[in-house]
Amino acid sequence: MINRNLFNAAVGLVGSLFINVAMAADFALSSPSIKPGTTLTTDQVFNGFGCTGNNISPELLWTNAPQGTKSYALTVYDPDAPTGSGWWHWVVYNIPASANKIAAGAGTVDGKNLPAGSAQGRTDFGSTGFGGACPPVGDKPHRYIFTLHALSTEKLEIPEGATAALIGYMINANRIDQTSFTAYYGR
Repeated sequence: MINRNLFNAAVGLVGSLFINVAMAADFALSSPSIKPGTTLTTDQVFNGFGCTGNNISPELLWTNAPQGTKSYALTVYDPDAPTGSGWWHWVVYNIPASANKIAAGAGTVDGKNLPAGSAQGRTDFGSTGFGGACPPVGDKPHRYIFTLHALSTEKLEIPEGATAALIGYMINANRIDQTSFTAYYGR
C-alpha cells in the first residue's frame, strides 16, 4: 500500500521541478539594430578593402547569464570568408560578469566605451576593434555570427598581440555556455 504522505510529497516535488524548468529562461543575446537572419546595415559594414560603410559596432544586450558566470567574451565571426579559416571581425574578452550590454559604437580601437575591464583582441583586419562586414564582390551573402560566451573565470590571461585563434582557444577552454545570432551581408 502506498504511503499517502510520501506520494503527495513526491507529486509536489515533481511538480515543482517542472515549474522551475518551465520558468528557467535561456541565456540570450540580442541587438536592437540587428535582428537574427536579417541583412547588416551600412553601419556594420567595413570602410576599406573596397567597402564603404560606417564600421560602427552594434549595441548588444544579453539576459539570463548561466549560473557560475564570472566574465564574458564576445566574438563576431564570418565562416564564409574565402581564407580557409573564416574571418574574425571582433573579439572582446574580460567583460565583467556584472555587464549586460555593449553600447553601439564601443568597438573603437581604444575600446574606451566597452564595459570597464574589457579587452579587445586583434582581428583579421590586423588591429583591435570592430571590423565590419566586407565580403568579396559576387560572393553569396556571408554569415556574421555574433556570439557571447559565458566564462568560468574572471579574467583570461591573454598575451599582447595574441591572434583571434589563441583567444578563441582560451574562450573555449573556459566556456560555461554561449548564445549567438547570425546576420548576413553580401555585395
